[in-house]
Amino acid sequence: MPKITKAIIPVAGWGTRRLPITKIIEKSMLPVGNRPLVDYSVQELIKAGITDIYMVISNTEPCQVREYYRDNVALNQYLNERNKLDRLKLAKTLPDNVNIHYTVQDPSGKYGTAVPIAMVIEEYNISEPVIVFMGDDLIWNPGGKSAAEILLNGIGESSDSAILGLEIPGPEISKFAALSTDPNNYLTGLVEKPNPDQAPSNLASIGKYILSPDLQQEIVKYVHENDFGIHDQEYMITDPIETFIKNGGAVRVLKAEGEELDGGTLEGWLHANNVICGYQNH
Repeated sequence: MPKITKAIIPVAGWGTRRLPITKIIEKSMLPVGNRPLVDYSVQELIKAGITDIYMVISNTEPCQVREYYRDNVALNQYLNERNKLDRLKLAKTLPDNVNIHYTVQDPSGKYGTAVPIAMVIEEYNISEPVIVFMGDDLIWNPGGKSAAEILLNGIGESSDSAILGLEIPGPEISKFAALSTDPNNYLTGLVEKPNPDQAPSNLASIGKYILSPDLQQEIVKYVHENDFGIHDQEYMITDPIETFIKNGGAVRVLKAEGEELDGGTLEGWLHANNVICGYQNH
């Protein structure tokens, strides 16, 4: 498999669980410590060697994600004139060798985790493996391996897809897709948001994947061939993954190290801030 240099991060959507603050602040831009939530994933992917990031954003203007990763010329000039070079470095949110590409998703259209991935694959004619990080959480593992490192190193030179799993204690597994594996740690099934006593394991999918070209096309096919109504069901990425493995596709399950920090709920966001700010102030 060629070196993976492309990543997809879906950040569209209204963030309705975080209303009313998400009327004016995009969910992925909610601050955790001194940075927006999504930037933890972006910087982690860049550190792991990703050079092209495909962000799926909402059709609202101005887009705060786009503004954050764009150079602020006036701010840079202000900092330069006052010789605040340490602040100038902080204001530069992307290295010169990294590009962010934007795909606009209409929130009133099809929704669910499979949709933005299919949009990017088709818009940019992607035909190589990509890494996918959902934009509203992160794996916090200071001093250890990042989620991106585990995924990228875990598949090595193989052409397999991969899914990152995290052990979730007790009844919390009902908030995730529970994974079942064979003795070689290949995925054999997923159960979306199971009752705890019916979960096949306590290993949960946490929205981080490597998608081979074959699995990408399965996702595109799934989105095109199904016409769910807005009150029926979401277009979940777990559905085409399950179809893919039933048809003989290989998806490795790799275990994450660290703690999932989720900004999707107020309680999760507060906890994320407490963890990260506590670490930074230690």
